[in-house]
Amino acid sequence: MNFFSLFKRRIIYYLKKKYSVDQDYFPSANLDYLLNHYGSDKAHIFAKTNNTGHGFSNFYEEQLKNWKDREIKILEIGSFAGASAAAFVKYFNKAKVFCFDVNISNFKYDSKNIEVFGIDINNTKKIIDILRKIFNNHNFENFDLIIDDGSHQLSDILYSLKFFFKYLKRDGIFVIEDYKHPNYYKYNNDIDHILVDELLNNLKEKRNFKSSLFTNDDQLYLFGKIRKIETYEGNLNDSNICFIKKS
Repeated sequence: MNFFSLFKRRIIYYLKKKYSVDQDYFPSANLDYLLNHYGSDKAHIFAKTNNTGHGFSNFYEEQLKNWKDREIKILEIGSFAGASAAAFVKYFNKAKVFCFDVNISNFKYDSKNIEVFGIDINNTKKIIDILRKIFNNHNFENFDLIIDDGSHQLSDILYSLKFFFKYLKRDGIFVIEDYKHPNYYKYNNDIDHILVDELLNNLKEKRNFKSSLFTNDDQLYLFGKIRKIETYEGNLNDSNICFIKKS
């Protein structure tokens, strides 16, 4: 993604009128209701089309049930229109969500608890600069929850895990949505590498694997820092999600 495309999308984002979710009040809504309300396909029903959604909401609620009233910091990689970010800041009473997306011109929600950054995650230098700015401005170190719902390209999924996992707090959770897309769709299988499900199995077993991306040191780091990996199947044939808990 070139600088001018990112700049153009950033201008559109700033000029675009957005809906403020801070005025909304849902005293007892569950996460699925909120995801559906704001139009996220993480819900059981995708409100935009009234078709079946991925149904990830129940998995999120179960995994994060003790976090509802905690001050948590969430990094969302791939936010599109901001529907799930909006749902998360309404469901978690003290959440702050930081959204990274290559095309923020689609973003349509606004909140004092949501910050949006137009960035290509492969621009490591820029990412590091933004992360440093976030940590300094908000006085915290590392995220409680990191969600990769980006391009679903194999290369991007692997890069995100390799790069961002170290920015996760102890006892934090790294989520990869739709992690089996490279299994199902050739256009997502863009590099010669083991697939994500194979990678997860190796990480569970602490078994070294051949990789052009993860060095031996990278693998040893993950073996030592991963406490648990849980995978689930959602409503659709390509609805797969994993939760990686950091020790």
